[in-house]
Formats: sequence, C-alpha cells, structure tokens
Amino acid sequence: MTKEVAKTVKSKIDLNNKNILVTGSPGFIGANLVMRLLKEMSTGTIVSLDNMNDYYDLGLKEYRLEQIEKVAERNSEVKHVFVKGTIADKSLVDNLFDTYKFDVVVNLAAQAGVRYSIDHPDVYIESNIIGFYNILEACRHSYDKAGSGYAGVQHLVFASSSSVYGGNKKVPFSEEDKVDNPVSLYAATKKSNELLAHSYAKLYNIPSTGLRFFTVYGPAGRPDMFYFSATKKLAAGEKIKIFNYGDMKRDFTYVDDIVEGVFRVMQGAPDKRTGDDGLPVPPYAVYNIGGGTPENLLDYISTLQEELVRAGVLPEDYDFEGHRELVGMQPGDVPVTYADSKALEADYGFKPEIDIRTGLRKFSEWYKEYYRH
Repeated sequence: MTKEVAKTVKSKIDLNNKNILVTGSPGFIGANLVMRLLKEMSTGTIVSLDNMNDYYDLGLKEYRLEQIEKVAERNSEVKHVFVKGTIADKSLVDNLFDTYKFDVVVNLAAQAGVRYSIDHPDVYIESNIIGFYNILEACRHSYDKAGSGYAGVQHLVFASSSSVYGGNKKVPFSEEDKVDNPVSLYAATKKSNELLAHSYAKLYNIPSTGLRFFTVYGPAGRPDMFYFSATKKLAAGEKIKIFNYGDMKRDFTYVDDIVEGVFRVMQGAPDKRTGDDGLPVPPYAVYNIGGGTPENLLDYISTLQEELVRAGVLPEDYDFEGHRELVGMQPGDVPVTYADSKALEADYGFKPEIDIRTGLRKFSEWYKEYYRH
C-alpha cells in the first residue's frame, strides 16, 4: 500500500516586484532558473552571482549568460544583473545583500562533482561550506535591516544532492531516511549544508528549503556529467567507460523538471510557527526532486546513442559495442539513485515527468547545433 504524505502549510510568496538572488548562475541549473524567472515575472530584479571558474569549459557558462541576456532583453520590466564573484567572499555577499535587500535567495553555487572532490577537497570546503555559511549569515542579518517595506529574506532555497543518501540500500530514497553515511566529500558538504540551514532556521527563524537533486541532465549541461562526456568521446571516436560493468541505475532528471520544482518551491516557504517552548519551530524542509523511475545505465546509454544518431552527431552505422568498455566501480560512486518525490508532489503539486528519450533528444539536437557536427 502506498503511504500517504501529509501536506504541510506553506507561506505563499508572489515573486513579482521582488529582489531575487540566484547564486551559481550562469551555471547549468541556475541559468535555466533565471531564464524561467525572467519569462514569468512581470516586475522585479534578479541578481546572478557566479565565480565563472574553469572547473569545466568556461565557454558554456558564457553561452548560458548570453542566453540569459537574450531573454532579459525581451522583458525590460525585470532587471537582470550579473555579478562575477564567489560566495566564499563574505564582503561581496554582504555588500550584495545591503545593496539589493533580497526577498528570496536561491543558493545553487557549489563545487560540484563526486570524483573531483577526491583530489580537490579544498575547493569544496571553500565554496560548499564557507560560501554557504556566508549566505546563511547574510540571510540572518537581513532581518536587522527590516523596515520601510522590507521584511528581510522571506525564503532561502538551496541545492542539496541525492549524493547525501550514500550507499543507502533502501529504495526509493525518502527524505525520512537517515543520511549519516556519505561516501564522498561532496556528499558530506551537501549534508552539512542541510544541517547548517536547519540550525539557522531554528536560531534565526529563516524559512529555508533544501532540494536534493537527482542526476540532472539536458542541453548546455555540465560537461563532466556522464551523458555529456560520453557524447564528446563517442563523437571523437573514443571508447566510453561504463562503471560497475553497467550494473548501475540512476534517477535521471531533465533540467526543465528541476527548474519547475525550484520555481514552485520558491513560491511556498515553510510557515513560521512558535513551539510550546516559546521558541521558533524551525521553518525548514527538504525535498527530493527526481524522476522517480531509475534507469538502467546500459539502457540509458543505448537511448543516448540512438538519439545521437538521429540528430546526426553520430553516423547511422556507428559501432556502439566497439566503443564501450566495461570497468569496475569508482570511489565515491553509488550503484543506485532512486527518488521518492511524494512530499514534493503533496506540498507543491508537482512531480518530474519528462522521460529520458525526450530529454536526450533535446540534448542531442542542442549538441549538434552547438558543436556544429
């Protein structure tokens, strides 16, 4: 029997005429979110903050920024400001909060990647821990500046990750599951974000919502993600490595579904309440955003290859089997990710629905156009 999920009370937020900070834009999810906001809002200001580092091809971030500006030009009533900088720079973060008096903050800035964290731990601590602490402190002190129509930050939405579930063998992964055994530093920093946000919500009554993303993909995505790096190798005639000998399942989530989820969550903040002790009940929540239909990795690869042929990235007679190499599991990886998104559906009326063929077709067509194959 399917367990019913009780709906929780949310404070509604009208995003129009609001000042919104999106960190990590023009990163992959951030750029798509900002473009969605620019299309949906009638008035207001959106500030994109990103350090434009070279973790992957900087040209992709510049391309996404160009796409944002094109959308912004079509909606002159909403102002878009791009600021190059890092959330680890406390004075920059504080100055932005002082200048714009943000109503809603979406923190997507983070050093991503499970495998990269093994050899580059320092950048994860700087961005994911220190940087997020700076965001929390700025939200906390936004209430010191309340007045003249400004109430302080009404909602902090931040990116977590399905990686927090580690080697959890119970599937699908539920927000109620214990996530105390991360198998990578990246996962540990994301779990730390959830703990920090919860404590700040309790201490300072900051409405905060964490979102655990499940393997996000789509056009102009991150080149370090498997579907993208595999495409580049296949297009170059190279072999792709398939880890754990293909015995892996992933809950792939198309970027438009992720953005829809974030957009809805932004508009519904955890309700502020006072407990029996006279202190705030933490206005805090965490949700999975995942497709809910984990795909076998080999099936996913086959679909990707078929769509790459259809788009003309690969030739009709491409030798798929000759370009596959089955290898063992990598450190920090997990065999299965599988989202239970019932809570998100109960509270926001949404669950991801875009299937992998549709998503990979859009990616393949974009890839063909962008790289001019």
